[in-house]
Amino acid sequence: MSSIDSSNTSLNSILDKLGIQKPADQTAPSDKLGQADFLKLMTTQLQNQDPFAPMENGDFIAQMAQFSTVTGITEISESLKSLSGQLSEFRIATAANMLGHSVLVPGSNAYPDSDGVVSGAVDIPSASANTNILYRAANGEILHTQDLGPQAAGLVGFRWEDIPQAVLDANEYIKIEAYADTGTGLQSVGASVYSEVLAASTGKAAADVVYDVRGYGDVKASDVVQFKK
Repeated sequence: MSSIDSSNTSLNSILDKLGIQKPADQTAPSDKLGQADFLKLMTTQLQNQDPFAPMENGDFIAQMAQFSTVTGITEISESLKSLSGQLSEFRIATAANMLGHSVLVPGSNAYPDSDGVVSGAVDIPSASANTNILYRAANGEILHTQDLGPQAAGLVGFRWEDIPQAVLDANEYIKIEAYADTGTGLQSVGASVYSEVLAASTGKAAADVVYDVRGYGDVKASDVVQFKK
């Protein structure tokens, strides 16, 4: 195999044929090897090989294939970084869109929304012959009761619309107590309430979107049961 000129002109010619742009000279030394550095090492290797035992064509092709693989991995890495940045922007936009909306979170302390309504859902483990909702003031006083009647198993919604103005003016939470008769009399069942999203932020992990929910503080989006406009 004939020797290869390792001058800058020859190196630039090789780079041009491979469709690779030689990077501009750096003002400070770098501890990382670029594409031009790999090619320079290869041409130096070819120039200094033993003329009586030159590199086999197969070995040369293998080195070029390795070089192409490294280049491809670098391009994929840059594409993934760009995609990660776009996903981050999307998560921020999604979180911001929830401001002022309500989310259904596990809990029993409910605040009236902008329409003066308290709403939520109870999780009934099995079919209920009777289902009741009890609304209490922060001081324990019973404000209102609802009889939802027989219900199937699963989430059952509740809603209190005609809340007295005095209760609304107090600007305090209303405690929700839910009871269902699944065959052994009325028993307490778990409740979830709709509460307003006051703020939203994104965490370090790709899937982390955290809502600041009124009365509940930070709640992960993955812990939200339902969303409501």
